Amino acid sequence: MNYMPGTASLIEDIDKKHLVLLRDGRTLIGILRSIDQFANLVLHQTVERIHVGKKFGDIPRGIFVVRGENVVLLGEVDLDKECDQILQRVSIEEILEEQRIEQQAKQEAERRKLQTVKERGLSIPKADTLDDF
Repeated sequence: MNYMPGTASLIEDIDKKHLVLLRDGRTLIGILRSIDQFANLVLHQTVERIHVGKKFGDIPRGIFVVRGENVVLLGEVDLDKECDQILQRVSIEEILEEQRIEQQAKQEAERRKLQTVKERGLSIPKADTLDDF
C-alpha cells in the first residue's frame, strides 16, 4: 500500500459508506462520492442520524455537500456490523420530539446554573466576549 499525503489518501474510500461528525454536532451517514484538497465532501444517499439516549432516528437528506473545515471525524461504516445495533430505531417525529425535550432540559439546567452563580455574586462571561481579553 502506497502512502498518499493529505486528503489524497481518501481516494480509496470513494463509493463507500461513511459516517461524518460535523462541528455543530450533527452526524451524517452517506456514500462518499467526492473529496478535494480542502477535504470538502460530497455525500450521496445521506441521512442525518439523531441520537437521544438509547434511541436514534434517521432523517433523509439526499445529496449533501460538506465544507472540509466543518468535518470533525470521518470514518467508514462497517456494513457487516451496521445491523448489530444496541440502539432502538424510532420514527423521525419521535426522535425530533425526544431531541426537543432533551434540549429544553439542557437549557433549563443552564438557566438554573447561571441563576445560582448570580445568587453567589459571581458572573460568567458570555462566549462572544471571551475574544476581547
